[in-house]
Amino acid sequence: MEHAQNLAPRLQIDDLSCRFDGIPVVDGVSLHLMPGQVTCLLGPSGCGKSTTLRLAAGVERASGGSIRIDGRLVEGPGVHLAPEKRGIGMMFQDFALFPHLTAAQNVAFGAGPAPEARVADLLARVGLGDKAGKYPHQLSGGEQQRVALARALAPRPKVMLMDEPFSGLDNRLRDGIRDDTLAILKEEGAAVLLVTHEPEEAMRMADQIALMRAGRIVQRGAPYNIYNNPVDAAAAAFFSDINVLHGVVKDFQTETPFGKFFCPNMRDDVDVEIIIRPQHLKMDFDRQGSGPLPTPSDGVPARGAVARARFMGHESLLEMRMEHDGSILKATIPGVFLPKVGTKLWLSLRRDRCFVFPCKTQSRVQDPFLN
Repeated sequence: MEHAQNLAPRLQIDDLSCRFDGIPVVDGVSLHLMPGQVTCLLGPSGCGKSTTLRLAAGVERASGGSIRIDGRLVEGPGVHLAPEKRGIGMMFQDFALFPHLTAAQNVAFGAGPAPEARVADLLARVGLGDKAGKYPHQLSGGEQQRVALARALAPRPKVMLMDEPFSGLDNRLRDGIRDDTLAILKEEGAAVLLVTHEPEEAMRMADQIALMRAGRIVQRGAPYNIYNNPVDAAAAAFFSDINVLHGVVKDFQTETPFGKFFCPNMRDDVDVEIIIRPQHLKMDFDRQGSGPLPTPSDGVPARGAVARARFMGHESLLEMRMEHDGSILKATIPGVFLPKVGTKLWLSLRRDRCFVFPCKTQSRVQDPFLN
């Protein structure tokens, strides 16, 4: 029985919706978080991710759906449990520490009737054992963030809700504090729901990413799978720069200057986008007007001229003006590679790293896929 309980979701959100003035802000969101699991709600501003977090916290009321914490209904038809009764911890962008309380007193605020040992242990674990008597104004931003984390963990919450808690930190501190925070949260066994608009942060911290757009979750999965199998062009573009080629389907293929691309299950005359990330473009030198031979893995090479080259620290970014249509394609090369403007180079596309999607707006057909 104990093993079965351990497999039950700690936070269970089913078909959750919320409307403000009749406008859907959260629309049919479902998430199941296991103990010790970190799930990132990722998306642009206004997509509904922070509202979803506030619904889980009990700060906002749902218009539909349900929320359960350790199997107990806390939000649903006729049920709205107050935040302090949900067994959750919360962290926000501004840390929200009490300025008139010391670090230890801030942590003790949520630790229960006999907090001294718990407070001392948490401050030690966040590396602030020697700062217990300091007030917030005497602490750095990173130290304040750690106090806020210790305070949120003090009552041993089953669920930790975090709304972009690292966004106010200096870039030099952010990675280390995120890693320390993640390690402590994992030790505590809380299910963590983290809101962020930064793909890098989600990739670094999450066991599962839920990508949101216009109030809905459009894709969810492990960071590796989300990155390498985006559901559409917009999902691919959210995680990195992309290059976009356009084509039209004919006999399940589309012609491009880089050769033909397979378009499975798509109707003839469908407009498609071929997506390739800059790091997956291959580059070769021009040899008196000739380039590398076509291959099954890289297709047909196309020639362009360097429009701009910049060194980015660990890689070089080239902007190539393509001869076939004058468009600009971006390519990244590891290390230092800074050819002069106008240098002719041949580009090839790694076929195993290209994504082919129907264009969102179709000028020819309504349904791009065959039944």
